[in-house]
Amino acid sequence: MDLRFHTLDVFTDRTFGGNPLGVFPDAAHLSTALMQRVAREMNLSESVFLGPPESGGTARVRIFTPGVEVPFAGHPTVGTAIFLASRLDIAPADGATTLVLEENVGHVPVDVHFRTGLPLFARFTTALLPEHRPSPVPRPDLALMVGLNEDDLDPNLPVEMVSCGLPFHCIPLRSADAVRRAVLDMAAWKRLVADSWAHHVYLVSLDAEGANVDVRVRMFAPGSGVAEDPATGSAAAALGGYLSAVDGSESASLRWTVEQGLEIGRPSLLYVEAEREAGATAAVRVGGSAVLVSEGVMRVPR
Repeated sequence: MDLRFHTLDVFTDRTFGGNPLGVFPDAAHLSTALMQRVAREMNLSESVFLGPPESGGTARVRIFTPGVEVPFAGHPTVGTAIFLASRLDIAPADGATTLVLEENVGHVPVDVHFRTGLPLFARFTTALLPEHRPSPVPRPDLALMVGLNEDDLDPNLPVEMVSCGLPFHCIPLRSADAVRRAVLDMAAWKRLVADSWAHHVYLVSLDAEGANVDVRVRMFAPGSGVAEDPATGSAAAALGGYLSAVDGSESASLRWTVEQGLEIGRPSLLYVEAEREAGATAAVRVGGSAVLVSEGVMRVPR
């Protein structure tokens, strides 16, 4: 059986940056077990398998890391929307159109922006509002887990677990230098957070390096078969909820530009927004660019 696939680099505007994504456009006939084996063969942070819509959306989307199916992920959402928009029979020369991706987490609306007929940027609104839980792990232990001292943690920000569909252990650091120096201790990770609600480790610093960038992050997900992710849209969504709660405004429109992937040679930019109404987070959005990179055929035994 031949399976046609495409790859994109997501959260970047150029090839070899961002987070690579595999897209299998005609995959509704595949079993779950086979999708997982194909994703493991691709060995990217995520691969997506597309089928016809089942509940009024644009397409059914299933998302797999090399190790597990996930209900929601950001770079597959952005990349899939730009891929589908590139195949529209009638596309706007300029402006935007909205696609609705049917993911396991629910319907995820994505606004795709065009320039000269090409889809260049997509922004999704999370299907779920942020859920916050306190970390069960003491701050000194979390610092040691990522090869740092407690003094490297930002004393003005909380350690917290946050999810907009996929949970992350948010660990705030004082500086971009601390983010750069971090190394995940796998033995400590297994002991401290592997069995927790949020086993994905997300390092956050408000000391960014790039021009007009607000936040520097890294994300480690060994529990999903990803040692370090170059760009994580689902974590950026959680970050929007995290920073929105830290802001605490009664009513506000908040925006952050986030850099990720520099430590592993995949520079990425993610654009995060949060709306606050009546003292709570009312919406979270994450956007970014993507570029089509390659296409091919995977030969799969029947």
